[in-house]
Amino acid sequence: MAPIEIYTTPLCGYCHAAKRLLNAKGAEFTEIDVMRTPDKRQEMMGRANGRHTVPQIFIGGTHVGGYDDIAALDRQGKLDPLLAG
Repeated sequence: MAPIEIYTTPLCGYCHAAKRLLNAKGAEFTEIDVMRTPDKRQEMMGRANGRHTVPQIFIGGTHVGGYDDIAALDRQGKLDPLLAG
């Protein structure tokens, strides 16, 4: 599987939804809490072309966006191939 990174905060419902979706796919991911480590928010924004909302999800180093984006990929049948790397 491709490496997955997800930038989150603990109180974000969309973050929890994204993690549930990834868990349902059996995908392992690295979670980066930008609330506990504020310097990571700047890192996230740099990697996500200025996007400052969470979650921001990267699969195999490629920015795929937030929860709505990853859910749309799943509906289109495009998420599984991305996860497979």
